[in-house]
Amino acid sequence: MSQWTTICHDEQLSSNLGTCALVGSHQVAVFRVGDQFFALDNFDPFSGANVISRGIVGDLQGRVVVASPIYKQHFDLATGQCLEDDDVSLNVFPVRLHDGAIQVMAAPLVSQVA
Repeated sequence: MSQWTTICHDEQLSSNLGTCALVGSHQVAVFRVGDQFFALDNFDPFSGANVISRGIVGDLQGRVVVASPIYKQHFDLATGQCLEDDDVSLNVFPVRLHDGAIQVMAAPLVSQVA
């Protein structure tokens, strides 16, 4: 059985800006890019800080990414993969818009990245 956590209402999350939420025991960075929503670990493995939600969203090599605000590594919002280091990726969480609320599932998706 899935457990969804409501983060905020749809209109409270601006496009290309992130927010941090506690989902289960995870700090999760939640982003809206146009009509799409993304959720991934807020923990930056390079700096050791919970700052991914404060990163800058953009397009790099045709991928929608967030750049860590500390050392500027880019993470693919859809997969969590770091573009600068193939050995590093962030957990990605299912996210949905349900009855006007942005919701994130407490368990991350199984990584598709090797």
